[in-house]
Amino acid sequence: MTLDQYRSHVKVYFDPLVAIAIRCRLTPNFFTIAALIASAAAGILFYLRLELWGVLAVALNAFCDSMDGAVAREMKCQSKRGDFLDHAVDRYADIFIITGIFAGGMVPWQIGVLALTGVLMSSYLGTQAQAVGVGRVYGGILGRADRLVLIMAVGIIDLIAPMSFYGLYWFGWLLLLFGIFGHITAFQRFAYVWAKVE
Repeated sequence: MTLDQYRSHVKVYFDPLVAIAIRCRLTPNFFTIAALIASAAAGILFYLRLELWGVLAVALNAFCDSMDGAVAREMKCQSKRGDFLDHAVDRYADIFIITGIFAGGMVPWQIGVLALTGVLMSSYLGTQAQAVGVGRVYGGILGRADRLVLIMAVGIIDLIAPMSFYGLYWFGWLLLLFGIFGHITAFQRFAYVWAKVE
C-alpha cells in the first residue's frame, strides 16, 4: 500500500491553500510547470552536493504536484490534456531527481540506473493500466508519494548523521530500495492488470 492512496485524507489541509491559489488566479498548469522546474532544480542541487537545498526543492516539487490536481478539481477544469501533462512532468521529475543524486557521485551509477528503471517501470505500469481500460493503479509497495517523502527524510538524516554501511551512504541504500521495490511494485501492478484483462 502506498501513500498515493491517502490523497483524499490530506485534502482538508490543502483546501485553504487551494482557495488562495484560485483567488490569485493560479492555474493547475502553473503548479504542474512549477513542479517540473522544482524537480530540475533539485536534480542540479543534488548533483552539486547541496543536499539541504535539494531536499527543499523536492519538497516544493511535492507541494506543487499535489496542488495542481487539487486546484483542477476545485475549479472543475480537469481535462485529458492536463492529466497527460501532469504524468509527463512527473516522469521527468523522477528522472531529474534520481539522476541528480547518482550523477553527483553520492551513489554508484549502477544503483542509480537500477533505481531509475524501477521507478519508471512502476509508474509506467500504473498509468498503462488506464490505457487498457482497467483504470489507474496506485497499488504496490512503493509509489511516487512514498519516494518523495523518503528522499526528503533521508536527505535530512544524511545532513544530520552522514555515515556509510557496507560501502553505501544513506542515499545509496535509498536508491537501492527504490530499485528493488520499484521493480517489485511494477511486477505487482503488471500481475494485477494481467488478471483483469483478457
